[in-house]
Parts: sequence; structure tokens; C-alpha cells
Amino acid sequence: QVQLVESGGGLVQPGGSLRLSCAASGRIVSINAMKWYRQVPGKERELVAAISSGSRTDYTDSVKGRFTISRDNGKNTVYLQMNSLKSVDTAVYYCHAAGVRVLWSYDVRDYWGQGTQVTVSS
Repeated sequence: QVQLVESGGGLVQPGGSLRLSCAASGRIVSINAMKWYRQVPGKERELVAAISSGSRTDYTDSVKGRFTISRDNGKNTVYLQMNSLKSVDTAVYYCHAAGVRVLWSYDVRDYWGQGTQVTVSS
């Protein structure tokens, strides 16, 4: 019904930048919060950044000042600009859409993207 497709991951050297995108498609009426999580093998998924429908943002401490989350409500797309990347940022990054309403339904659901690999290495 609703799909999230991420793009923009890849291999980058320490100090470099990447921009992740996540586009939501389907009969979407509205999305409450949009978030980026990341996960490394053997660890729990970690919330990296979040943006509300009113564009209020929040970040985990380790990325403050380096990452910027933004969204385009008209395109149901969220972005994560990642600068000054470090090896510890290496992970699979997942997009999450919270509180999604779709046409002809009273349901409110959350959805996840499939993940995109970010590797920071020289």
C-alpha cells in the first residue's frame, strides 16, 4: 500500500559527505514524523534524526552539527545530508515514516524502507 524507497548510500572516505533520500509512494494523505535510523551488525537499531510534519528536527548527539534532516511534504520525501563522515557512521541506514494516513482508510500506520548501506572508509 505504501512503499519507502531509499537511495544515496555508498562508500565515502572519512571527512566526506553523502546525501540519503527516501521517497514514500502510495495513496498517501499525510505523514506525521519521518525518521532515519541506522544499524550495525550485532547492535540495536539507533535513531539518528527525526523531523515532524511541522519541520521540527531532532538528532542523536553523535551526529549533531554534522547531519541535517529535511523533508519535502509535496513529494513525501525525506533527506539526510551527512557531512564530516566518520568510520563510526558506517551502518545500514533505514527510513521510517510514522503516522501515515492513506486514502479511503481510517488506519494510521508506520512503514520502513529496505535500508541503504553507508560505508565510511579510506
